[in-house]
Amino acid sequence: MNSRTAILGFILVVATLPLFARAKTDLLIMKNGDRMTCEVKGLETGVLYVSFDYIDGTASVDWSKVARVESTQSFLVKTEDGSVYSGTLHTMETPTGRPVRIQVVEDAAHETELDRAKIIAMNGTSDNFWERFNGQVSFGLNYSKGNQTTQYSLGSEAAYVRERWTGQANFTSNLSSSNGATASTRNELTLFPMRLLRWNNWFYAGLGDFLQSSVQGISLQTSLGAGVGRYLKNTNRMRIYVVGGAVWQNTRYQSASANTPNLAAGLVYADANLFQFSKTNLSITAALIPAVSDPGRVHFNTNASYYIKLFRNLKWNTSFYGSWDNRPPSGFSGSDYGTSTGLTWTFGLK
Repeated sequence: MNSRTAILGFILVVATLPLFARAKTDLLIMKNGDRMTCEVKGLETGVLYVSFDYIDGTASVDWSKVARVESTQSFLVKTEDGSVYSGTLHTMETPTGRPVRIQVVEDAAHETELDRAKIIAMNGTSDNFWERFNGQVSFGLNYSKGNQTTQYSLGSEAAYVRERWTGQANFTSNLSSSNGATASTRNELTLFPMRLLRWNNWFYAGLGDFLQSSVQGISLQTSLGAGVGRYLKNTNRMRIYVVGGAVWQNTRYQSASANTPNLAAGLVYADANLFQFSKTNLSITAALIPAVSDPGRVHFNTNASYYIKLFRNLKWNTSFYGSWDNRPPSGFSGSDYGTSTGLTWTFGLK
């Protein structure tokens, strides 16, 4: 994966920004009585995102403190048990002290009442293709004059959400150079589509991962796989799921004599996100790939990021990445890992 390919991958992931906005005619009433006319953009990680005609940007509202929401815009609404509904939003009249009930109205014959606390995500069903994307872009740069060391990190994430399926792409790029030493680079593009099954919180997913690492001497490692997964926890405070399946892997090294033949392997993939209302977010992904056609050989990749919100769409982040191979070709490193810090800008829903 050369620099041109890396840049192209980055552009493909982040070149999708919302272009239009609809009328701000939704109604939001808080538990303390505050009443606001706004545009409800969506719900994610316990945060309801709204915008106003008289405020620049998007505001974050604590979903647990919302007493009433009304919108004629159609939303995809997801609950803790994995169920998905589509329709406009109307809050039912409930006695004081009783759980807030929100009615999702698809049409006159299809109305569903849901406990507000059980709703974990809402995404507008916009006809505009670009408005269906959510994501973020991260950048970090460190420089030391003493040994003339420069380090940079670049990352992006984009998700396309529909009623029963989601497509997600992640791209990371890291470069480190210092006076008198060869620069090291690492680029990784991960594609992860998933589709919900009939059984609550179960889904099937695909995995495409493309890795370049000069430290490990890898020109391009291609991993393509699929499996079945389940959400272990899916609430407004955390989201954890695991996937089990199989993967095909091919690795091209900088030396042709070290190239690894096609490998058939198992796959265990895990994703964990922990979040606190509009303040912090911890995201961890890990993939364990034990080879079947080469028993005893195991690959392990992981990425972890911790975010702290600064203001509006801007966050500070610190990240860790790592790749390990317990049986690399002779003369090649079996590991590549590092950390970075920088700023993250979110787009789409936020």
